[in-house]
Amino acid sequence: MKEMKNMTPFELTRQLMLIPSVTGNEAEVGRFLASFLEGRGYRVETQPVSEDRFNVLAFEGEPDIVFCTHIDTVPPFLPVSEDDNSLYGRGACDTKGIIAAMIEAGERLRRGGISNFAYLLVVGEETGGDGAKMANTREWDSRYVIVGEPTENKLARAQKGTLLADLKVSGRAAHSGYPAMGIAATDPLIHVLHDCILADWGKDPTLGVGTFNPGVLRAGERANILAPEAMATVMLRTVEDREAAEKRLRSVVAGRADIAIHSAADPQFMHVEEGFPETVVSFGSDVPYLGNLGKPILVGPGSILAAHTANEKIDRQDLLDGIDLYENLVRRLVL
Repeated sequence: MKEMKNMTPFELTRQLMLIPSVTGNEAEVGRFLASFLEGRGYRVETQPVSEDRFNVLAFEGEPDIVFCTHIDTVPPFLPVSEDDNSLYGRGACDTKGIIAAMIEAGERLRRGGISNFAYLLVVGEETGGDGAKMANTREWDSRYVIVGEPTENKLARAQKGTLLADLKVSGRAAHSGYPAMGIAATDPLIHVLHDCILADWGKDPTLGVGTFNPGVLRAGERANILAPEAMATVMLRTVEDREAAEKRLRSVVAGRADIAIHSAADPQFMHVEEGFPETVVSFGSDVPYLGNLGKPILVGPGSILAAHTANEKIDRQDLLDGIDLYENLVRRLVL
């Protein structure tokens, strides 16, 4: 391996992608990043989150601005490859290329005499933000937190909220040849999901419309047995506060299924610097859990349309543009 200290942003991205870090198994990439940043002269701390899981914090000086992104990825791990235009593999844009862009921007800032920044690299963003929530328990004096997600290098002025829930229906098993002897849990769940798919989930002039996705379905054991239980794990992308979104969900379900709420977050409205390109995003981030770190700015290289796919990638030019963006943004913020 090339000496870590001298890695280019592309080499660092590739090395990070070669280290599997699906949520819950971030320790190896966390140790690599702690060692890498120590090798570049940063003061590094780790913050325990759960067993063998930790956030990595690195300081150049007293941070007025914090670069923050996550080190975990969704499954599965993907082979790493590249061509003249792009790097391919899990984490390419979500968010290992972003980590490399932030670190390179920090090197440029240091060379220019700017030292009042820090890095916060957190675990668990893909499954509820436990790393960000833990980081938020620290005392911070920073004014801004730059949260890295693939926004095509546009500053997101707003992001939709989220509501993750299980919808569960119970029935009674019976031989499928004699359906009158049991109760198929699948039938009422299908009707509930149909109504949810067609329901109105709200509309906002900035965020657009709320959406409903029945992402995971579980029911039954055999085709010749009436399913005694059926469950769907659903994700709402919300345009209203979490209480209103939950009330809307309960109204549509109307008691026909048990509802277990796993997590919820309000829509977020972020700081945008004048003169930078803007966007609005429908995906979630750690922004709702970082309130103690200052005004949030959500931006990064890469496209969310490539994230979480079998062909996840980051374009080389996009990564280079992201470095420029982060450097210029911090320079503007410290004026």
